[in-house]
Amino acid sequence: MFYRFTLITAIATVLAGGILANRRLDEPFRAEYVPQWACRRIVSMAPSITETLYALDLDDRVVGVSRFCEYPPQVMEITRVGGYFDPNLEAILLLKPDLVILLEEQAESVPALMKLDLETLVVNHQSIEGIIDSFRVIGRVCGRGAEGRQIARQISERLDWIRNKTKDAPRPNVLLVMDRTYYRGKFKNGRLSDIYVAAADKYFDALIEAAGGRNACRIQSVRNPVVSPEGIIWLDPDVIVELARPDAMQRYNRDEIIGDWDELPQVKAVKHGRVLVYDKSFACVPGPRFIHFLQVLARDLHPELDWYGEDP
Repeated sequence: MFYRFTLITAIATVLAGGILANRRLDEPFRAEYVPQWACRRIVSMAPSITETLYALDLDDRVVGVSRFCEYPPQVMEITRVGGYFDPNLEAILLLKPDLVILLEEQAESVPALMKLDLETLVVNHQSIEGIIDSFRVIGRVCGRGAEGRQIARQISERLDWIRNKTKDAPRPNVLLVMDRTYYRGKFKNGRLSDIYVAAADKYFDALIEAAGGRNACRIQSVRNPVVSPEGIIWLDPDVIVELARPDAMQRYNRDEIIGDWDELPQVKAVKHGRVLVYDKSFACVPGPRFIHFLQVLARDLHPELDWYGEDP
């Protein structure tokens, strides 16, 4: 949705006669009515948005990104404008953007941007459907409508293909570990502590389901609760999927990270060698690359399926 503090100014030049058209932007309106010329200097407030812009071949219009944006590598050269919930308003204003794109969970920043007379677009990356739809919305707003629809269609086809592959397969209980403390000290293997897992998280729930699994942690009151080793023994997941932080992946190899779970030999996932480790910087960004992670996860959850036959 688009917001604006003032009631005037979506100025558009019609034909060559210089006729001015005013549009009230104080209330949300459909994105397809936004003039394409108004989206030449874009600020992205989240990594998933930045990746979406680059997938739409809009990289030449991106003038500012959040401090968490690291992919593709060339974004490291772009001006940083704050984090998820602490945007640097002065830095944003100095960039003179004609569009600031935020996630729904960042919508509290919209009023402050409105006071600066900046146009904002809020997209939903908390669900698979929202990610796919954001290609259409951002593409339409920024003059990449055809490209946005094409990417959305390709991702949807791949998603349907994966779901059809796994729909009749047995569904293992999957514990998805979002983060934990990596500590070794005098121990050969690290000790498991501060284990954050995906629970009431619609995005990761949907990923696990699409990959042919079932979320082992069904606590509905907290999105990413901390679970103790004793709690994991009680949950007894068939598969543990760990999204390891980049710094952990640099310090330790996968075998070392997997070896930490030997502390819980009674857990089915550990007993049967079904602890899977992925790079968090790849797996945790709910943007264009989610479909690649989903396919890898589905293949690892269901190695018994034929993944090399028909392909969309």
